[in-house]
Amino acid sequence: MFNCKSVSEKVSLAMDQTLPFRERLMITMHMWMCKYCRRFKDQMLTMRKALRLEESYEEKAGLSLSLPSRIREQIKKDLTDALNTPIRS
Repeated sequence: MFNCKSVSEKVSLAMDQTLPFRERLMITMHMWMCKYCRRFKDQMLTMRKALRLEESYEEKAGLSLSLPSRIREQIKKDLTDALNTPIRS
């Protein structure tokens, strides 16, 4: 059985690539029991959706109301790093 740290890493990986069936099964089993990892996955999905919506809005509006790309990339990197660090209470 995976622990919370390994599940958070695998959840993050699973958003960018397909994991083997066994790993997906172990993650699912862990999430049945762990509300913290379920919450982490939901937060990751929400964050990805929000970033996509922002990019989509800017493209459709033809506007660039955002920060310079250098700063945006640093924020994305910081968020990704923070999301890859499991939070336990």
